Amino acid sequence: MNIQCHCGQVSVSLPEPPRKLNRCSCSICRRYGALWSYYPANCIIVSGTTDTYIWGDRMIVFHRCQICGVLTHWSHNSDASGDIGINMQNADPNALANIFEYDGHARSE
Repeated sequence: MNIQCHCGQVSVSLPEPPRKLNRCSCSICRRYGALWSYYPANCIIVSGTTDTYIWGDRMIVFHRCQICGVLTHWSHNSDASGDIGINMQNADPNALANIFEYDGHARSE
């Protein structure tokens, strides 16, 4: 599965469609409107040049296209080989239609 930013300069190749999606409700993800899926770093290929933003505890780095500014993914701010978050808002919505989505914004009463 492949996703790309709006202008196509940054693309991310994934080994398979996501099994789950996460609409994180932390302060930055809520503002980005991101819909995350997670993959091992050694299983994805990112092509194109990104600008980055690091905040808070400085553990993760947000990547966005240098041309159109679309957020494509986040990675760890170290040599750790943990998972990378991929912003699935850049994917074809039809490809995500039947995938379970956890919504961190939902509030139980």
